[in-house]
Amino acid sequence: MSSSERKTTVSTGAPWESLVGYSRAVRVGQYVAVAGSAAVAEDGSVIGVGDPFRQAQHCIEIIAEALKATGAGLENVVRTRIFVTDISHRPEIARAHREAFAGILPATSMVEVARLIDPAMLVEIEADAVLVND
Repeated sequence: MSSSERKTTVSTGAPWESLVGYSRAVRVGQYVAVAGSAAVAEDGSVIGVGDPFRQAQHCIEIIAEALKATGAGLENVVRTRIFVTDISHRPEIARAHREAFAGILPATSMVEVARLIDPAMLVEIEADAVLVND
């Protein structure tokens, strides 16, 4: 790897990071990948239990902080993946995504899954970003 392609990892200290063995975000060159982010507080409790909109907002807040730690921001996001435990929550989750990304318009997918790592989690979002030299 050249010096511009150096690998940088970001950890938030969330309990699952060390248990599973992953980084919240990884930057290589101009590319940043942010791991699936769920609405989890620093103490490991789920934020917004029963509220898909608030959970989606918090997921995006976690993503924004991880991106910031790599020198990127939400404006650099080119793709998001949204995992939901109940697709009927689509309107609330879509509203949170739209509020954060309306001016950015990343490619996205929303997929219903059987469950997430904690039964109280309704949504998990991951993101890919690219820093572009204008």
